[in-house]
Amino acid sequence: MNLEDLRKITIVIIFVIFPYTINAEDTQKVILSTNWLAQAEHGGFYQALAEGIYKKYNLDVEIRQGGPGINTKALLVAGKVDFNIGGSAGALNFVNGEVPFKAVAAIFQKDPQVLISHPNQGNDKIENFKGKKILISKYNQVTFWPFLKAKYGFTDDQIKPYNFSLQPFLEDKTSIQQGYLTSEPYSILSKAGFQPVVNLLADNGYMPYATTIETSIEKIQNNPKLIQNFVDASIEGWYSYIYGNPELGNQLIKKDNPEMSNDLLNYARDEMKKRGIVFSGDTEKMGIGAMTDSRWKSFFELMRDQGLYPETLDYKKAYTLNFVNNDKWIGYENKY
Repeated sequence: MNLEDLRKITIVIIFVIFPYTINAEDTQKVILSTNWLAQAEHGGFYQALAEGIYKKYNLDVEIRQGGPGINTKALLVAGKVDFNIGGSAGALNFVNGEVPFKAVAAIFQKDPQVLISHPNQGNDKIENFKGKKILISKYNQVTFWPFLKAKYGFTDDQIKPYNFSLQPFLEDKTSIQQGYLTSEPYSILSKAGFQPVVNLLADNGYMPYATTIETSIEKIQNNPKLIQNFVDASIEGWYSYIYGNPELGNQLIKKDNPEMSNDLLNYARDEMKKRGIVFSGDTEKMGIGAMTDSRWKSFFELMRDQGLYPETLDYKKAYTLNFVNNDKWIGYENKY
């Protein structure tokens, strides 16, 4: 073998074989648990997986869908998954319970929680609901219900149990119920043939973050590159899902959740886009995933004033801004 042949072989090893070896070593396995069965509300994560965006960031991501009876926070705390989808209240609960986890990004700037009423019943605005029957779950009696009591003067005797069935609402035209912007209004239109009145709580002052990305403080401290890669790839996936062609992400959603229909996926995505669930407010200046100290402070104070958290709770331990609010995302939606 002459010197020229040896040189060529060396070049092949350095520039062809060696990079693939490095990438294989650098690729990290990551498990994300979602907060419910696969749906459009998880679209950006599935889009990042389907389009190879996670792979581009040297991540081998597995998405495990949640659902009835699955305690995803317990899986996160037990170390069975690396990231979990949560919200402002859950992150504050981590602090209150001295559990070492926190939020590293907020995909939803607006919580999709809504109150739904029948048309032509004088229940078009939330302020019209005072003193009237409202179907509310036990969980939401300690989330948005204290906000409604404080702002609108609602009282606990208005509460009627909500068992996640639309039938009581459909049978009583005077009734009002909780719901999710991207779900119940669609079901009511499909099953009952009418468009309900939908009041988005986020447009009426209830402003927690939703679809936050939660992870352990240990990972944040010891592997910040992993956290940054996962956050950036997820953000890029959400830009693609909301502003690009969502078909690839939707295919994976339907693979995980075969009962999901194209019509519901399209409806949910359109509502998220139209109502600014993912892209509004701070995201216009700082990109999808944005969080601010002031938003966290105001939500904490709202919940604290209702007696849900102690005065001494250090709410700033619930989150970190180190992985979001990056200038590179400004105007990124125009790419699509």
